[in-house]
Amino acid sequence: MRVLITGGTGLIGKATAERLLHKGWQVRVIDRHIPPEAILDGAEYAECDILNYADLLAQTRGCDAIIHMAAIRSPVLAPGVDIFEINVAGTFNVFEAAAESGIKRVAQASSINALGSYYGIQEVRPPYFPIDEQQPSFTTDPYSFSKKMVEDIGQYYWRRCGISSVAMRYPGVYRPEMVTSEGFLNKRRLFRDLLAELDALPVAELKARMADANQRAQAFRIEHYLEFRDGQQPPSRGKFTDDPLFWSYVGDRFNFWAIIDVRDAAQSLEKGITADYEGAHPLYINDRVNALGADTQTVIRLFFPDTHEFKSDLSGSTSLVSIDTARTLIGYEPEHSLDTLT
Repeated sequence: MRVLITGGTGLIGKATAERLLHKGWQVRVIDRHIPPEAILDGAEYAECDILNYADLLAQTRGCDAIIHMAAIRSPVLAPGVDIFEINVAGTFNVFEAAAESGIKRVAQASSINALGSYYGIQEVRPPYFPIDEQQPSFTTDPYSFSKKMVEDIGQYYWRRCGISSVAMRYPGVYRPEMVTSEGFLNKRRLFRDLLAELDALPVAELKARMADANQRAQAFRIEHYLEFRDGQQPPSRGKFTDDPLFWSYVGDRFNFWAIIDVRDAAQSLEKGITADYEGAHPLYINDRVNALGADTQTVIRLFFPDTHEFKSDLSGSTSLVSIDTARTLIGYEPEHSLDTLT
């Protein structure tokens, strides 16, 4: 089987190429630039911009499937107009080239941000937990909006051309060595200490602290500090770095403490082009436990006190984001879970 990987020199793209090559696949990688250190023995490489349709079409010839990873991966990296053009128009080109080349299977990178939470400028109040694909999107930033639109493109090409596809809603993706780093382990300890501190507060004091965190988080977000603007990336966390509650509230809370090992991201893409299914589907792809090994019920009670509906068991450190649809549709199951990390 020959597969084309767009953006195949990036973190997930390279890990996916490694996985497929190890299994004996023929792999063709395209990217705007091919760094020498990204080249893998056994793969084909070509510099190609997905916005150049003629060049892209030529690269799809002879391929059986496409794994589409080429995109701007955060609103902090480029202006909104560039994000829209590359992520949305580029994805349209990929599916159009697939249609013209007779390719019927595409797995593409969406994002947990297709829901609209992490980079958005509005408060998020999930109606139930765990988060799943049935919850409606409420995008308010250019990156999240682009990711919801690439999912719609997949659905359009299923209706129009019968191309089956999956759009992977990845959260934060990490390399294996990250989980043993002192920074990551310190963050886990710090958050658990914060949870214990909050949980021990009298109700009135807890409400006051969380209301203050919410107010500061909203003031931060409404200024679009998580977006590229005025020709530059946002300022650093600055004065907020010593405030774990603020960053738990403005950051991790909006990503639901979801995380995934890059090797599991690669696994999901392989299954996305080989599993037996039809149609176009967004899929949450993440670990089965939350990033910090914290008690999930406590996290929800403290950070989402208005959410009282639960659609499945959330005991222990079970992820706040469900992967049940991915399990059923493509047979995804984390092979490198944090559930063994203390």
